Amino acid sequence: MSCLLYYSGSGRAALARTVLLLGALLALQTPSVPLTAQGTMVTRGTPAEVGMSAGVLAGGVALYEEAVERGDLVGAVLLVAKDGKVVLHEAVGWRDRARNLPMEPNTLFRMASNTKPVVAAGVAMLVEDGELAYSDLVREHMPEWDNYRAGFINIGHLLSHSSGLRIPTLFLRPYMEPSAEHPDAPTLQLEAARFGSVGAEVTPGTSYSYNNPGFNTLGALIEMASGMPMDAYLDAELYTPLGMNDSYHHEVDEKMDGKLDRMSVVYYRRDDAGDWTPGWTPGDPPQVPFVRASGGMISTAEDYVIFCQMFLNGGEYGGRRYLSEQSVRLMTTPKIRTNPGSNGPPSYYGYGWSVSEEGVYSHGGSDGTNAFVDPNRNLIVLVFTQTPGGRNPVRRFREIVNLAIGG
Repeated sequence: MSCLLYYSGSGRAALARTVLLLGALLALQTPSVPLTAQGTMVTRGTPAEVGMSAGVLAGGVALYEEAVERGDLVGAVLLVAKDGKVVLHEAVGWRDRARNLPMEPNTLFRMASNTKPVVAAGVAMLVEDGELAYSDLVREHMPEWDNYRAGFINIGHLLSHSSGLRIPTLFLRPYMEPSAEHPDAPTLQLEAARFGSVGAEVTPGTSYSYNNPGFNTLGALIEMASGMPMDAYLDAELYTPLGMNDSYHHEVDEKMDGKLDRMSVVYYRRDDAGDWTPGWTPGDPPQVPFVRASGGMISTAEDYVIFCQMFLNGGEYGGRRYLSEQSVRLMTTPKIRTNPGSNGPPSYYGYGWSVSEEGVYSHGGSDGTNAFVDPNRNLIVLVFTQTPGGRNPVRRFREIVNLAIGG
């Protein structure tokens, strides 16, 4: 894999705006950086190279092959990386059962809420640039939030789902209609501004409640602070320099031309005969007409493991620093408990990541994707499906992966 390098100093946001205006990124193509360089880069490897058992890992693949045979899932892509080496990257089942198209290692997935860690990283980069602060009240950037309902919600509250917002939908419906004042409506910024009139139902910072409008507001703040569309900012600051060449934020992104056929159908439910029926098929109209931050990312396992490895490296990748080590620690340590009163192990949310008691940070997406980063084992586990209503043996798969270490 390769990495594009360009200036990343304190004027990063300003440079990104210049890049957008020029329509080209000022970059140098460089060869792959060896593992001894700053920021381990993802490379291919064998299980034996990182002290893992190939036989035990094969058992994990068989687990998913059996799930597909039983009809529990339509297909899946599995990826395991340890010490920067991808030791398992397998596809099972189908990305489109009706057309008999197999799932492939480079299949494109609708990432849904696996978008959130990426958006949180974008916010953190702007915090490091001095354009935002976690303590900033949203009202300081968005005057529609300057009222008694929303006026005490800050950016940190939004990142940790502790804002007190209880809006159950992605956006308020119906969307804004184009008008003389807002001919481009609906947009992310215009729709996020509307949340301010609803505001918090409980005191911000006191309780956890997973809330998509909060993250859509963060996406709007990225746009306001960077002066760029959110997807353009993330592409310029993360995807292009990291070499994440198959990562996008909307199904109609012009850069996806010719790639729709690599996307998986999303299977939400079964018919009366027990067969999975398509809920969304590549080429269908987008479910939201504009780029959002609560979800909407489209990516591959090969791309997403790079993003996860950057976090595992403490914010570096291939010799470039994207986030400070302090930012990575801040984002991946508990901010609020997500299961108070539960008899099970406590779980938490950081800034854009779920965090376990053992320090594993992870996130899932409602269309069937799951990502786990275990800094104690220097391990990344990705399980990507598009059968969200299926029986996904992801917990057992992770147990098998852990058993393979030292095998």
